[in-house]
This record gives sequence, C-alpha cells and structure tokens, in this order.
Amino acid sequence: MLLELIASRSVLFVGGKGGVGKTSVAAALALGRARAGGRVLLVSTDPAHNLGHLWDCSVGDEPTRLAEPENSAPGAAGYVDGLEIDPERTVEQHLSTVAATMRRLLPERMHQPAARHLELARQAPGTHESAVLERIAEAVELGEEAYDLVVFDTAPSGHTLRLLALPEQLTSWTEALLANRDRSERFGAAVRGLGGGREETDRDAELRRVLVRRRDRFARLREAVTDPARCGFVLVLTAEVLPIAETTEVYEKLAGLGVDVAALVANRRSPADAGALLARRREQEDGHLARLRRQLPGVPLLDVPLLPGDLVGAEALGALADLLGPSS
Repeated sequence: MLLELIASRSVLFVGGKGGVGKTSVAAALALGRARAGGRVLLVSTDPAHNLGHLWDCSVGDEPTRLAEPENSAPGAAGYVDGLEIDPERTVEQHLSTVAATMRRLLPERMHQPAARHLELARQAPGTHESAVLERIAEAVELGEEAYDLVVFDTAPSGHTLRLLALPEQLTSWTEALLANRDRSERFGAAVRGLGGGREETDRDAELRRVLVRRRDRFARLREAVTDPARCGFVLVLTAEVLPIAETTEVYEKLAGLGVDVAALVANRRSPADAGALLARRREQEDGHLARLRRQLPGVPLLDVPLLPGDLVGAEALGALADLLGPSS
C-alpha cells in the first residue's frame, strides 16, 4: 500500500493535473504517517491553496497544527502541521532580503539604481518561482530539523516541473557568479596592491559568503530531491484520457530531472456495482489504466474509490488514509 511505499522517505511531493485530488491525497498521506507516530509538515505550494478548506481551519504562511491523531504506535505522539506558502508575501520577503543585502554590499551611489532594478524585478518572469523555491528549500531544511516527513501539495504539473528544474539551474548560475567573483577578486587584489581600500575587500568577502550560502542551499535541495532514499513523487490522476496522458509526460520529465516517482494514485475510481452507467464507466477506466500500466510498468499504481460526501475535516481524511494503507 502507498503508506508503506513512502514510509522511509523524509520528503514527498504530491502532484498531477489540476482537479484530480492532489490536496486530498497529500493530506491523507500526512495524516496516515502521523497516525503511526510521525511528525509531519504538510506544505501547499499551489497558489490556489486548499489546505484550510480541506482541514476546515485557518492555515497561513507559518506552521499551524492541523491534527494530533490517536497513534497506532505505542507511546507515539504524531501530528500534522500545515502551512500555505503565500506567493505575494514570499516575493516581498525575498526582495526585501535581497534589497538589504544589496544595501550592505553596494556603494551608496548604487543604492538608488539597485532599488529601481528590484522594483522592476518584482513582476519579472522567474521572480515568483525563485522566491517559492527558497521557501521549499527552507521547508526541507525545517523538516530535517523538526519533522519526520515533509509533504508538498504542489501546483498543477507544469508549474511544479519548472520549480523542480530550478535548483540545478540556480546552482549552476551561482557557480558562474562565484567564478566571476574569483576573477574580480584577483583583479581587485592587484588594484589594492597599488593602494586600493579595505572597504572593497570586506564587501567582496561578504558578497562571496552570500553567494556561497545560496549555492549550497540549492545544492542541498537538489541533492534531497534526487535521492530516492529520501524523496519521492506521488502522481495523482483520474482514470481518463487527458490526466493519464499528462501523467506519462510528467513521469518522463521527472525521470529526466532525476526525481523518483514512488507511486501513481488513480483517484475517484467509479464503482462497478452501482448501476449500468457507472459500471460502463468503470470498464472504460480499467482500459485506460491497463494502458498506463503498460507504459509505466515499474511504478506501483494504487486505486482509490470514489468516496461519498465531501472530503473535509480530519474524519473524512482519515477514511481516505485508511484506503492508502497502514504505514509500516
């Protein structure tokens, strides 16, 4: 069962096409792990957040306790904390941090041009993704310090794939900046030998420290995401033509990024014994999933039936967690 497959992981991404039930599956996995005594952080990276609606409580940009279930493990005290990454706040914090760093590192004559540049960067392509990626990296680091598992409820597939490609790109970009800084510092050292100032030396050293911290953070994230012993991706789908086609494409792209797909979840499966219409639909779904199994034969595929009622609150999520299987 799915909870057994991911029991040893410390980072889990749950993704797929929009509207297939990613948030519900992510929340149920988090609850299932907490029932077994795990300390779980559930993080929404989707701008259209649904964690608060799903858990029927207020969830914000800092960890909030969502559940403290009765645990199956003797003496265990598992729980689920949740947070919804606020894109606007994240960008503001990101740019404020960059602005403060630039004010420290740049000569005063360059402060005003730098401020104008950052204002333009606020709406520039990539600013949002870079800021959210910083928060994902922070969440992974927080998970290693204070939690047993971090579950990311992700945005629809295309956005998530761009995010997962960024750590390698940003690490390479920062490496190039550091190489340029090394050349500049060698030149600066020659100039200082001719009478340059100490202030430039201190500024160069601090800028290098900032770049190294950023490079190392993204390198650690990249290392975590591509380590199948630590991280896995669960792809959620419905047994229909378009979600299955997108699932196959996303699988191939994740494999190209070095991300392990731990399992596929076919969500909201139609019952076969509830009338002719649903039986016919079930037969059609079976055909679609048979093709998916042939295309991705090595990936576990779990069926989750269509459930009655709304999936809201810990009790409903507990019912879904039961279907995902006991954690080992």
